[in-house]
Amino acid sequence: MIYTLHHAEFPLFNPSEIIMDDEIEIPLYFICPISLQIMRDPVTATTGITYDRQSIEYWLLTAKDAACPVTKQPLPRDSDLTPNHTLRRLIQAWCMENANRGIDRIPTPKPLLSISHVLKLIRDLKFPHLYINSLKMMDVLANESDKNRNCMVDAGAAKAMVLLVIKCHKEGRTTGLEEALRILYLTWTPMPENKQLVKDNSEFIESILWVLRLELDERVAVKTLAMQVLQEITEVASSSLLERLKFDFFKQSVNLLRENISQQATKSVLKVLIEVCPWGRNRMKIVEAGAVFALIELELTDPGQNMTELIICLLAQLCSCADGRAQLLKHAGGIALLTKRTLRVSPATDDQTIQIFSLVAKFSATQDVLLEMLRVGAVAKLCMVVQADSAAYLKKKAREILRLHSNAWNNSPCIAVYLLTRDPR
Repeated sequence: MIYTLHHAEFPLFNPSEIIMDDEIEIPLYFICPISLQIMRDPVTATTGITYDRQSIEYWLLTAKDAACPVTKQPLPRDSDLTPNHTLRRLIQAWCMENANRGIDRIPTPKPLLSISHVLKLIRDLKFPHLYINSLKMMDVLANESDKNRNCMVDAGAAKAMVLLVIKCHKEGRTTGLEEALRILYLTWTPMPENKQLVKDNSEFIESILWVLRLELDERVAVKTLAMQVLQEITEVASSSLLERLKFDFFKQSVNLLRENISQQATKSVLKVLIEVCPWGRNRMKIVEAGAVFALIELELTDPGQNMTELIICLLAQLCSCADGRAQLLKHAGGIALLTKRTLRVSPATDDQTIQIFSLVAKFSATQDVLLEMLRVGAVAKLCMVVQADSAAYLKKKAREILRLHSNAWNNSPCIAVYLLTRDPR
């Protein structure tokens, strides 16, 4: 059968890629039943119908009910798709015959990555003359597609990279470090084997800290990747490991907050500190490392809603201890910043800022602090929380703060209206 294509009527091709002078007759079996375009990588499904690989894979990924588009027979999402090499060669030969009519040659598709190939690349890391080429190849493959990454996951690439980073630390070697961290980040999954490898692995944590201390030409990329990897690891680490974290862990993390080298790195630092904060003496170590000042200074740059929520969340945890509150109050803009963010970011942020005000009001409310809260508008903002369409528990907490120090704030014009209001609910 012959399929007659009129380019103007049926836009099967990108005009910038293929130019046709007049109508071209295309064999019907060259056309993918889904995309209605010439197949570049024909594959045959278990139902016997041939499709272009990209089209059928996307169909199986997004279709509500996985079925063969032509026969309507069940077609599991993980069905084998067999390359139709004969048809591909026929299509390529036809394209070459019609090259003078503006038809581009269809290149031979790259072979699918196999576990055996990944295992060979991992083995090659042991040989100095193959080391860097193997890493670069794995880096390219991991960035190329989800299929490659899944294959590398099955081959144990993440474990290999963890061991490689540790080895680099022991030997003081930085060659290939960026590639190793990127491969680890792209292929990391919290599968049992990976979790078992890192959950109590203080040696790997030390290796990441070594990376954070390095001064490299590509420091932004390397340190960003190191923090992204550290975020993944802390989410599966044991409580024992998190309780044993050394002060240098927090010092390096806070230094990255101050440097703010990239949004990805800063976000990962915040998530890591939030994750480890409740364990052992970590809260005190984070405060001692200067995190409160660093967080306030970072928030003063208006980093965006997502970052603000993380910053205020961490501040609330740190302010649950006396030293954390002392650092907050020591910063000239601490109370004013919390005041400005209340009722302006999100309900989650309101919850945290009111919690901080409550802790300050109960445990750190000197006369100077109370006057500062009045001067920068914190008292007025608490009154607005009572009046606004806030959650009932937030209204209750705001009233408690206002009543607790009504004598100190009785000159505030909003107090007379809202402070002593009795709400039977």
